Amino acid sequence: MAPVLSRQTLNRALLSRQLLLNRARIPVHDAVAHLFGLQAQAPNPPYVALWNRLEDFAPGELSQLITDRRAVRISLMRSTIHLVTAEDCLALRPVLAASMERGLAAGYGRQLAGLDLDAVAAHGRELVEQRPLTWAELGTQLAARFPGYEAGALAPVVRTRVPLVQVPPRGLWGSSGQAAHTSAESWLSAGLAVPSADDMVLRYLAAYGPASVRDVQAWAGVTRLKEVVERLRPRLSAFRDEQGVELFDLPDAPRPEADVAAPVRLLGEFDSVLLAHADRTRIISDEHRKRIFTVNGIIRATVLIDGSVAGMWRIERERGRAVLAVEPFIEFSAADRGAVAEEGARLLAFAAADAAAHEVRIA
Repeated sequence: MAPVLSRQTLNRALLSRQLLLNRARIPVHDAVAHLFGLQAQAPNPPYVALWNRLEDFAPGELSQLITDRRAVRISLMRSTIHLVTAEDCLALRPVLAASMERGLAAGYGRQLAGLDLDAVAAHGRELVEQRPLTWAELGTQLAARFPGYEAGALAPVVRTRVPLVQVPPRGLWGSSGQAAHTSAESWLSAGLAVPSADDMVLRYLAAYGPASVRDVQAWAGVTRLKEVVERLRPRLSAFRDEQGVELFDLPDAPRPEADVAAPVRLLGEFDSVLLAHADRTRIISDEHRKRIFTVNGIIRATVLIDGSVAGMWRIERERGRAVLAVEPFIEFSAADRGAVAEEGARLLAFAAADAAAHEVRIA
């Protein structure tokens, strides 16, 4: 029988892989590669994610990677925007292409009936490679070329069939701007890699394991990965969780003891650690998940105490003062309140450095 891993053991393994047990001293590019996809639906979450995970993280380092085209923002797992290295952009996008095609058919099939999608994609590529276009600009220009079809349905064809990256200043720390897109091949001066679902699964396990087949599929937004995992089985270690679900992991990946101390962390919105598994109870209870995951797709910023979600936070501006407002889901001990206040003060110094004064309020 495969060894059983408790929920607490799985929690500590996840925190270790995600650099949340101890902040790491590694280059920003290496951290982005190791974490294998930082949720980036909004510009700032990747910066807060790296602040939580790296010692002395300077946001300008990540901005420089984006400007230098060594990291990009692109729709990948679950068709959501992620920040990844240029290498991972070129490697991951082909693996996810089929699932994105299915999403296009499910969401826009009726609106696109009778249309030559290859022609739309080819024209769209030509447009965005002439100059980066916003979503609205792309849709408008496509509608002029393909009359009778809605701009809001035509642009997703290009996003699905052409790997579109968001170009700076979108995604730069302290900057703003609409999301403008061009093709990954044009932006990175490189072609897409040969698809390898095997490599994707191995990289996922390094960042988020141990995990079940369902976990990998939920993270990637891809089905039918069981045959991939079975092919990899000789290279993997097998375990079971407390419900008997089979889990897989890299043999030499860190799996700390369940009683290893986990420090307070203030995760930002959309943090990938909350979205990496089908069974998320290793880090957030089902009850708390309902308060964090909103109906309109927002995933709120969270407080981790002893490795699990125990509250949420937000930064409010009051007449030049930045206030970190913390809403606990459980009763914080005196030690926890002190640790949250201390970590909150550091977060405000990072995320609200322009404010005249800082304050942490714990409800």
